[in-house]
Amino acid sequence: MATASNTANVTPALTMTNIRKEFPGVLALDNVSLTVLPGEVHALLGENGAGKSTLMKILAGAQPKDSGEILLYGQTAHIDSPQKAMSLGVSIIYQEFNLVPYLTVGENIYLGREPRAAIPAFVDFKKLYADAQQVMDKLKVKIDVRAPVHTLSVAQQQMVEIGKATSRQSKIIVMDEPSATLTDHELQSLFTLIRQLRSEGVSIIYISHRLEEVFEVCDRATIMRDGRWIATEEVKNLTREDIIRLMVGRELKDAIPKVAATPGEPALSVKNLCRDGILDNISFTVRKGEVLGIAGLVGAGRTETARAIFGADPITSGTIEVAGKSVQIRSPQEAIKYGIGLVTEDRKQQGLVLGMAVRENNTLANLQALTSMGFVRRAEEKKVAEEYRTSLSIKTPTIEQTVQNLSGGNQQKVVLAKWLFTGAKVLIFDEPTRGIDVGAKSEIYKLMNELAAQGVAIIMISSELPEVIGMSDRILVMHEGRITGELNRAEATQEKIMHLATGGE
Repeated sequence: MATASNTANVTPALTMTNIRKEFPGVLALDNVSLTVLPGEVHALLGENGAGKSTLMKILAGAQPKDSGEILLYGQTAHIDSPQKAMSLGVSIIYQEFNLVPYLTVGENIYLGREPRAAIPAFVDFKKLYADAQQVMDKLKVKIDVRAPVHTLSVAQQQMVEIGKATSRQSKIIVMDEPSATLTDHELQSLFTLIRQLRSEGVSIIYISHRLEEVFEVCDRATIMRDGRWIATEEVKNLTREDIIRLMVGRELKDAIPKVAATPGEPALSVKNLCRDGILDNISFTVRKGEVLGIAGLVGAGRTETARAIFGADPITSGTIEVAGKSVQIRSPQEAIKYGIGLVTEDRKQQGLVLGMAVRENNTLANLQALTSMGFVRRAEEKKVAEEYRTSLSIKTPTIEQTVQNLSGGNQQKVVLAKWLFTGAKVLIFDEPTRGIDVGAKSEIYKLMNELAAQGVAIIMISSELPEVIGMSDRILVMHEGRITGELNRAEATQEKIMHLATGGE
């Protein structure tokens, strides 16, 4: 497909031409071009590793390009730092947040450009918080702008990032997976804001793996694959199948390919699990070979339940049984000992050591299996890492590549490899496909099916209802720290889940 829109009479807000970027062993961008019009919402699509984030980091001044040209409103732009990008009216909202945890919401929004008081070198905090409140009011989000960011939920932190970008009056805003942690209500508020910005002439580059969002809010779409430009087309001329075929280079049948399982004996039982003010008498059982889905809105207590079972957070009362035996789990180390693994929602902060190699991350949770007299048997460790690299199709030039240089989907596969190496019999997946493209999602669903067939008990927490319904044998629904209902696979619908998730019985 060729570019569909006639841009001859319009000076583009952004023109990136023949952008090339090479990392050691990887050609990340192979002469990629992108044109975005003023007041346009332009989707940038592709599998993890397609080069989307690298292209946007170059635009944002976070990565230097090897060659190519960038024009802003027809003028050549030399963007050599994030500060230069911002001064030219370019803002980027990264998938992984760039917030200072112990500063307040207001301080984060105006970090580096705080309003000054009458006394030199002093900040006018009254104005800072008043301005920050206006920003959050525009987003229609109820967040205390004086609250430290670390006290906010992941979804709330996402809205702070969006507020920070919009407060700069930027002409071009890049949104990298902005909806990954948002509820339906928050998502609609985001779409309302995007349409408002578009009407004001602001250009939005929208990166998302949720294709339904692309059809709802985007004007044109550019698809990338393996570091190359594949197509640019008006969204109205595309179907979901068109986009997937262009992204992956093949047809993807059965987006959620659930394989029927025959559950065995109970693998994990939780009885009357409580944590004061957070969890209220949580009780359930997951069996060997079963996928138990947990649904609910943001703040329902799903992640808190997972962390309590894994020993990451203390419990007030309740019991946990593994394979029919009562156990006390007071730390993640004890959970691992009992064969429990947790694929966390925040892989960069809690699932990986970003500065370490793929090899080291793969074996980190079970390093004692490769240790003799205090020394790691490197040859065996390399063999293990290479096996997982092959079996999970981890795209990396070498197992010695640092994890921070991998795409989001490949980072997630490294996290999965880590827990598979522990031989876990109970695996908790918290938002397993957050920020992952349709091709990688299909691979993770296939892996979950294979694990269930091997007798592994899987607990899957997800905000994507089609995913919960498509992959689960049973579904628990939570609201305000308690379980409000259980649905089997045959009776589960999005309407029933939402009824329970909003407090219905």
